Amino acid sequence: MTAPTTTRAALARRPLTRLRRLGGGRLQRACLLLLVLFALVALLAPWLAPQDPTFGHLGDTLLGPGAAHWLGTDQGGHDTFSALIAGTRTSLAGPLAVVLSSTLVGIAVGLFAAWRGGRLDTLTGRILDILFAFPALLLAILAVALFGKGMTAPVLAMAIAYMPYTARLVRTLAVQEKVRPYVAAYRVQGHSALFVTVRRVLPNIAPTLLAQSTVNFGYALLDLAALSFLGLGVQPPTPDWGAMINQGQAAVLQGQPLSAIVPAVAVVLVVVAFNVVGEDLGDRLAGRDSR
Repeated sequence: MTAPTTTRAALARRPLTRLRRLGGGRLQRACLLLLVLFALVALLAPWLAPQDPTFGHLGDTLLGPGAAHWLGTDQGGHDTFSALIAGTRTSLAGPLAVVLSSTLVGIAVGLFAAWRGGRLDTLTGRILDILFAFPALLLAILAVALFGKGMTAPVLAMAIAYMPYTARLVRTLAVQEKVRPYVAAYRVQGHSALFVTVRRVLPNIAPTLLAQSTVNFGYALLDLAALSFLGLGVQPPTPDWGAMINQGQAAVLQGQPLSAIVPAVAVVLVVVAFNVVGEDLGDRLAGRDSR
């Protein structure tokens, strides 16, 4: 009776052990929970916002925190708390689109260069070097100048700017995997290059790509928030953290800084949390315990 009971208890503890290992130390777990919280807020934003974030009452401008407005109002009379919640969706959707598109294209380019090798690999490397010379924010500003303000053009431009980082990483990892015995075994069995790279090589390098994408998300969020702060990204009345910081500058000078400080703190928290989680994943993949 004792042995089966002990075995069942050990099996019941396995999911908890895996969860602890995934969460890392206290800082990593706190950052992971914070990111989950922001993701839930973004998904449930229309139901969580107590007021319409796009409707401002001129009689309620620059109010301090109170029962009606938990974080006060801005110079347009918009409820800061509602705008912060609604802005979570736009502020996270843009970086997510940048990371997804740049990662997908980077994987394709990196795997192609690593598998073909030779002159095509060299040519791909030179093209990536050229793209490395252009900062993401500069490309986004150029895209806005050509195609107008909004979210679409900056996201596409930043995806192009972030793609070389993923492509170079994928190419390096794929070249290392290419010389392993299991790849040679699949090739001897007659499997196509597409099957070997997508079904076998890619799953082996996916954890490292996940760590890199996590870090890229934080930087993309920071770049898009800076673009909105400059008035070139998301346009009012659509709530966005960067635009809220820009609109709250006047409120800071008039003694009501919450409308600018709160979204700035949100940007900092999300960026730091993504970097901590990404570095923790990288440490674990490298065999270093970050706890």
